[in-house]
Amino acid sequence: MNTDSPAPAASAHDTPPRLKPLFRLQWENVQNAYVLLYPEGMVKLNQSAAEILKRCDGTRSLDAVIAELETTFEAIGIGDEVRAFVAQARLRGWLE
Repeated sequence: MNTDSPAPAASAHDTPPRLKPLFRLQWENVQNAYVLLYPEGMVKLNQSAAEILKRCDGTRSLDAVIAELETTFEAIGIGDEVRAFVAQARLRGWLE
């Protein structure tokens, strides 16, 4: 009898975050900010949200995004806030 159990499937939270194809992140001079564009409109982002979303390209794990942000901005202990933002962005349908 084989008692090996299959490996658990990766959850959405284990998948490197990336913008859904419907959305585009870009700098808007008129807004003087990064915005998230989608067919029905636009979301003006604060600097923190933009810096997080710029790194959500599907090539970095969430832990790698956090580590890069901590290094770039000389910030320690921002993991909980970044994870909370990414969770909200997923709930809003921005990230896959």
